[in-house]
Amino acid sequence: MNYFLAKTEPSAYSIQDLEKEGKPSWTGVRNPQALMAIRTMKPGDRVFIYHSTGESSVVGVAKVLTPSQPDPADPKSAFVDLEFVAQIDPPVSLKEIKTSGEFDDWSLVRQSRLSTMAAPEKFVSWMRKKYPKLKI
Repeated sequence: MNYFLAKTEPSAYSIQDLEKEGKPSWTGVRNPQALMAIRTMKPGDRVFIYHSTGESSVVGVAKVLTPSQPDPADPKSAFVDLEFVAQIDPPVSLKEIKTSGEFDDWSLVRQSRLSTMAAPEKFVSWMRKKYPKLKI
């Protein structure tokens, strides 16, 4: 299983929207690096959902349901279908991630504008320790 992080602005699409919708398609990504991450997603992989404005925090987890597919609305883009797994309470702020000093080489810290990226195994382990009951 692989792990990813996908950013969204909560005013446009929040973790609550994902939970309500249940099984949405994750579309609208255009950055080439972010698209590379989406194109490597496989069913069963997990995606940390990150609110990118306001709170700037990891707020939930989703599961990838489908392999990456070309987006019919934009042939240069790709998408996957996700399934809501859980909200993270309390959310994990970007500040906490940065001050831990453990993730200085991660794209989340280095390339703050990148919308979708692989999540390193050490982050997954760190999250499992913080939230032992979380389904990741």
